[in-house]
Amino acid sequence: MFKLLLATVVGVALGAGGLSLALANHAEPGHGKVTPLSERDVIETIDGKAARVSVVEVAYEPGEASQPHRHAGPIFGYVLEGEYELGLNDQPVKTLKAGETFYEPTGILHRISRNPNAKTRTRLLAVMLHARDAKQITVPEAHAKEE
Repeated sequence: MFKLLLATVVGVALGAGGLSLALANHAEPGHGKVTPLSERDVIETIDGKAARVSVVEVAYEPGEASQPHRHAGPIFGYVLEGEYELGLNDQPVKTLKAGETFYEPTGILHRISRNPNAKTRTRLLAVMLHARDAKQITVPEAHAKEE
């Protein structure tokens, strides 16, 4: 069911065109690469505000990791290639493989986001629902602890 929902959201978002995402660049050199794919205004609301769906590809070279951060809305993610370590709040770190999905609630601390493999890259597809007026959809966590 989740894969059907993800496919539907991605299909709607990719049909939108126009890529003016307000992404904070948490993917500095050595910390992965975020490529905006699509954004689309939708009729749903989030916290009573008009909403938008943004779709990005996140790629990590071997051993790369992003800095701890939070997102302005829920994320539905899909591992396209490789392995992905995900640590949210104080939950145990999970290792996901290509073909697996994940969910991040709005505002949760994304403390671990990395490619644990030393030889192959990791690619993710992330679909986020967020308020249209969000200035940043990814916000670096200034004082988050890393593992």
